[in-house]
Amino acid sequence: MIHELSPGNLTWDEVNPARRPFDSAAAARVVRSLGPARHVPSRPDVPFGDPAMHAWSWGEAKLWADAVSYALMNRYGRWAVGWRWAHDEGDFDGGPVGSWCCPRDSITTPEETLERVVTALCEWRAWLESLAERFEAYPLDPADIEAQRILWESAARNLILQIVDRTGCGSGWYGHCQQVLTWFLSRWGVAPEVARDLVHQAVGGRFHSWTDPDTVLVDDVAERLAQTLRTDGGQGSVEPARDHLQQWLAVRGTVSWQESHGEGGDGPVTPSRDGAAEDIRAFDGALDAARAEGLLAALERLRADAARGAVLDFELIRSWQQHVLGTERPLAFRALPAFAKGGRERYGTAPDTRARLDACLAESAKDDGTSLPLTARAARAYLDVCFFHPFDDGNARSAFLSLVFVLAREGVALDEVGLLRRIAFQADSQDALCLARFVDVHLAETRRNAAAVRGGGP
Repeated sequence: MIHELSPGNLTWDEVNPARRPFDSAAAARVVRSLGPARHVPSRPDVPFGDPAMHAWSWGEAKLWADAVSYALMNRYGRWAVGWRWAHDEGDFDGGPVGSWCCPRDSITTPEETLERVVTALCEWRAWLESLAERFEAYPLDPADIEAQRILWESAARNLILQIVDRTGCGSGWYGHCQQVLTWFLSRWGVAPEVARDLVHQAVGGRFHSWTDPDTVLVDDVAERLAQTLRTDGGQGSVEPARDHLQQWLAVRGTVSWQESHGEGGDGPVTPSRDGAAEDIRAFDGALDAARAEGLLAALERLRADAARGAVLDFELIRSWQQHVLGTERPLAFRALPAFAKGGRERYGTAPDTRARLDACLAESAKDDGTSLPLTARAARAYLDVCFFHPFDDGNARSAFLSLVFVLAREGVALDEVGLLRRIAFQADSQDALCLARFVDVHLAETRRNAAAVRGGGP
């Protein structure tokens, strides 16, 4: 499972400053022009340890910070999500940014908060630019590893020491360390997948949170990394373009969907609050009022469709997508290959692609003969829409609506959807069950809250 807004998964191609223009002098103006800047959440006047502060920090405040990341990503590119990668146990473990911590500590008055966002964004960008300069200081040739092995080792050692200094070796600092070493190898021609494997072999869990590595350990890791490089630079033969839709269909048939049975159960439940609508108002509304209005209209439409027992297929989904994207006419199914995750995944197309999507979505119904848990059927429909990728835009929103529809058709709604949005899954991984488990977590919590309301509990 990959969090779309997590900086820990950024590649060198995504963060390379040479490919992503940025004007730090204009950053304050840009940040203040974004939708979330007009909706900075009001901090509750309670102590840090008060449950109300915890609920605000992990609810409204976190949604706002996510909305800021999303808006910055849309404006500058995915590299910008690193503005929240704080030291120690901030929003993300072990980052290089000191100007931001987390919503609880960093969101105060609107002006102070926006200033922190600007400063953190510029700090993150300056770090990327400094790394790029260090990479260029070691112009290495993957085709001549043996003659340059000492230089590779020296470069790795210096980068590790730089990251040690920058992060302070707090919680999870080694994650960013491994990422930077991977970026360095990628910059000099080692395939990203190979680079990650080489760095993992060299580091091998030998760095630890809250621990400053000694000189002997740093030298040994740097030496191991240099020794793992092959004389061909780790480059294999060129592979043909992969079709990630076909990979998903292969994975889909092997996932143990039946294992997603959990505490949530399959029966109807009325939530204590409308989690889907509240999330749309908080997150999408902070990004853009029209975006939120479109999603809310689609949500209302899909619930009416669920109440009448509609069949989930492309025709139904595109009726919602008209509201999502605000189009006058129904959208056509894509005619060309589609790309996602910065081009890392490619979804092919064929004459029967739409029909195959409809066949997959039909399996979300309770009476399809599979007797799979509701959570599995809802999660699978979500992933089907993601990897069939039927539209040119808005597929993640369409996938979320499809999941909500599958639940609603069986009388289920959730009072929280935080684990189900702003996430991405790899088409060729076995992480599909994670989404089903996330649905189950929210469903179980919804049932507990509903029971507490009925019983007059807290």
